[in-house]
Amino acid sequence: MFTNKTLLITGGTGSFGNAVLRRFLDSDLKEIRIFSRDEKKQDDMRKKYNSPKLKFYIGDVRDYQSILNAVRGVDYIYHAAALKQVPSCEFHPMEAVKTNILGTENVLESAINCGVKRVVCLSTDKAVYPINAMGISKAMMEKVIVAKSRSSSDTVICTTRYGNVMASRGSVIPLFTHQIRAGEPITLTDGSMTRFMMTLDDAVDLVLYAFEHGNPGEIFVQKAPAATIETLANALTGLLGVPDHPVNTIGTRHGEKLFEVLLSREEMVAAEDLGGYYRVPPDLRDLNYGKYVERGQIEISQSVEYNSHNTTRLDVAGMQALLKKLRFMQATLRGEQVEPEE
Repeated sequence: MFTNKTLLITGGTGSFGNAVLRRFLDSDLKEIRIFSRDEKKQDDMRKKYNSPKLKFYIGDVRDYQSILNAVRGVDYIYHAAALKQVPSCEFHPMEAVKTNILGTENVLESAINCGVKRVVCLSTDKAVYPINAMGISKAMMEKVIVAKSRSSSDTVICTTRYGNVMASRGSVIPLFTHQIRAGEPITLTDGSMTRFMMTLDDAVDLVLYAFEHGNPGEIFVQKAPAATIETLANALTGLLGVPDHPVNTIGTRHGEKLFEVLLSREEMVAAEDLGGYYRVPPDLRDLNYGKYVERGQIEISQSVEYNSHNTTRLDVAGMQALLKKLRFMQATLRGEQVEPEE
C-alpha cells in the first residue's frame, strides 16, 4: 500500500517519528515528509539519514497554513505532533489545547481538503479517565478525530493509543539509568504503581496495523504487559550490576495515577479482540438525544476496563528481557553514553 506513495509525519523529529522513519526509509515509499518546529533537529536528521526520500517542512500544527503547505500531495499522514509532558501541560493547559486539540483539527482539516487517503493519529492511555491536562487534551483530541471521521468519507482517520513507550525522551528509564550511573539514588514515586510497557518497535507495528486495517473513527490498542515501578527499578539495577543501589521514594506526583487504563469499560464492551490488538469502533450516534436518555447498556455495568493492573504482569526477569531489546539499553550495557530513543 506504500509503493510510490508520500507519507507525512507530523512531529517527525521526536521519538515516534524517528522510529517510524527507520522502519519506512527502506520501503517503497516515494517520499517521506518530516513536519516539525525544530530546525536544529531537522538538520540533525537530514545529516543522519542522508536520504533523497526525506523532505523537511518547518511549521507548527497550530498554524493551519503551515500544515496545509506540507499536506499537499500527501497520501498518508502519521500525526505524532503533541505536547506530552504531564507537568508542562499542567502549568500551561492552554498550550496543550492549542497543540493537541486545535493542532489536530488543523491536521485533519488539511488532510480532508487535500484528499489524503489515510491519517493515523497518536493518543495515550492518559486519555482514558484523564486526571491531568495532558490526558484531558488527548481525550478531546480523540473526540475531534471521531467527529471529523464522520464526515470524511474519502479520508480514513483512525487512532492508535499507547501506554508507556520505553526509553523514549522524557521517560523514566533514561532517568533511572542516569541516576544509577551518576551514583545518585533512584527517585521512585510509588513502587506499587503499574505502567504498560511497550517498545518503540511495538509502537511502529501498531501504526502499520492501523494504516492497513483502520476504518473511520476506530481506535487501535496493542495488548501490552505491565510492570510495577519497583520491578522496573530492580530490573535496571540488576542489569547494570548494582542490585543494592539506593532508592529514594518521593511519593506520587501531581497528575499521576496508581495505574493507567488503555481501554475504558465502555470501550471494552464494544471492543473487538484481534489477538494481539483491540479494535474499538467509534460511537456513531447522532444528535437524537432520545437515544441517550431512553436507552442504556447493561453490559457496561458488568464490564471491566483494560488497565495496567489487570494485564499480564512482568516480573524482574521478564522486565529485564524486555529492556534488553531496547537500543538505548543495549548501548548503555556496552558502556556508551547514549541519549534516549529518538
